[in-house]
Parts: sequence; C-alpha cells; structure tokens
Amino acid sequence: MRDNESQVHGHRQRLRDRFLKHGLEGFADYEVLELLLTLAIPRGDVKPTAKALIARFDNLRGVLDASLDELEQVDGVGKVTPVALRIIREAATLYLQQKAEGQDAFTDPLALEAFWRARLGGLSNEFFEVGYLDSGLRLVRDGVETLEQGTVDRAAVYPRRVVEAALRRGAAAMVFAHNHPNGDVRPSEQDKVLTRALVLAAQTVQIKVVDHLIVSADKVFSFRKEGLL
Repeated sequence: MRDNESQVHGHRQRLRDRFLKHGLEGFADYEVLELLLTLAIPRGDVKPTAKALIARFDNLRGVLDASLDELEQVDGVGKVTPVALRIIREAATLYLQQKAEGQDAFTDPLALEAFWRARLGGLSNEFFEVGYLDSGLRLVRDGVETLEQGTVDRAAVYPRRVVEAALRRGAAAMVFAHNHPNGDVRPSEQDKVLTRALVLAAQTVQIKVVDHLIVSADKVFSFRKEGLL
C-alpha cells in the first residue's frame, strides 16, 4: 500500500514539476485535468477519474462546461470535485473579464468573440449579456451584466431595461451577446428584430452599439461582420 501511495505521490509531483517548468505545453487534456483534480482530491490516484471525465465529455472544455449533475454521474467523481471544477471555470471567466477591463481588448473583434465564447459558449441554457464600454470602447469596471437567463431556446430581453442599465453605468457604448445552446449560431428572425429594437433604443440616448454576438462552444456570429448592424 505504501509503495502505491509513493508512486501516486511521485506521479503528482512529476506533473507539477512539468507544469512549473513548461506550463501546460505538451500536456494532454487528461493530464491538465489531473492537475486540477489534485486541488480537490489531496490524496489518491486521480488519473482514472481524469481519463473517465475526458472519455465522457471529449475534452477539457467539455468537462468544465458540464453541469454538476452530469459530472457527478462519472465514476470516481463524487460530490466535491464538480463544485471545485465549477469554481475553477468561474474563476477563469472572471479573470478574462477583469483582464479586459480598462484595456483595448474590445476594439479587437477576435478578442471580443473569444471572450464571449468562453463565457457563454458551453452553457446549456440561453443567456443574454451586455458589455458596458466607455468612450474608448474599453470595458468598464464590473462591466458585464447578465440581463436574462432563459430556457434552452429562449431568453426574454427588454430594450428599455437594457438602456436603463447602460445609463446607470454611464456607458458610452455596448456589446450584446447571447448563446445558442443547440450550436447553430445563425440568428433567428426574433434575434434580428430584437437587435434592431436594441439599436434604436440605444440611439435615443446616444449610446453606440458595437456588436451583437451569437455564440456556441466553437462558433460565433457577428451582426456587424454580417452587415446586420
């Protein structure tokens, strides 16, 4: 038993040493997940659990986007690990938001798309979010707000509420983003109508709409790029 414990400890230490020396370069997804699991499971061999999670959810992103119930159904995961993984994912999302605040990230369309794909792309319900920007198109402090959380196929958004929230923040511009959990990021007619209503409402108070993005885990539709804004 002690030999096995020693082997497990040695394996964990080698993973940490690799990370400290090279970052995550060369790591397989299950090895990255092993590192994360060691934070929630201080003892024992977490490699089988990491491999089972990757087998179930395909890759690291799939694991981090999975619901707590889905994670708990995987053998060896238990109750604590899903919560730890959710904390890691939310912390990473908050990091991306705070990194963008006060920078010029939102003047770069690719950075803008990557930001909201990371926030919303893997979610199973539809969310509608707004990014509030200053006159230099920089994200203001605490500048992302979830206005609506809907069912799997709909989120109700009211233009007046969006504009009121922008005025409270002193925003000079806004970015809208929502996800399509079914993976099809093409805008529905309802999406187009809503976007026009939001733009008109923003114009009445001289607030610029930079873009409206529809995201999935690996796709993005930009209203501006497609000439719809």
